[in-house]
Amino acid sequence: MNEERLIVLFDGVCNLCNNTVQFIIRNDSKGKFRFAALQSETGQRLLEKYQLDTKNFNSFILIDNNKPRLKSTGALYLVKNLSGLFPLLFAFIIIPPLIRDWIYDKVAQNRYKWFGKKDQCMVPTPELKARFLN
Repeated sequence: MNEERLIVLFDGVCNLCNNTVQFIIRNDSKGKFRFAALQSETGQRLLEKYQLDTKNFNSFILIDNNKPRLKSTGALYLVKNLSGLFPLLFAFIIIPPLIRDWIYDKVAQNRYKWFGKKDQCMVPTPELKARFLN
């Protein structure tokens, strides 16, 4: 994979996660990001490759130059690679991971209750299909 491209593994049935993928696509003017649902065959293969949990989907994962970045660290490295002013948010990396991940975990634990859940994984439109690794 071209090292300028980044892979986002996300919970395919989570409305917050699906909306986040749409947000990334809108703000990724260089087309760096590719996507796979954690539940998909590709997502499961990547989780196994990086020795990550294949059953617990409480975190999206950013694979950046063959390095998995989890939780708030993954989110911050993600915004660092977006267009516009979003890379400025990377400054939050100075906050200790213990604090950042506590906040991340609270949102992750409540994401279905707050944002809802789909019965099946998102199916990309024909225009976006090339951005998904399935």
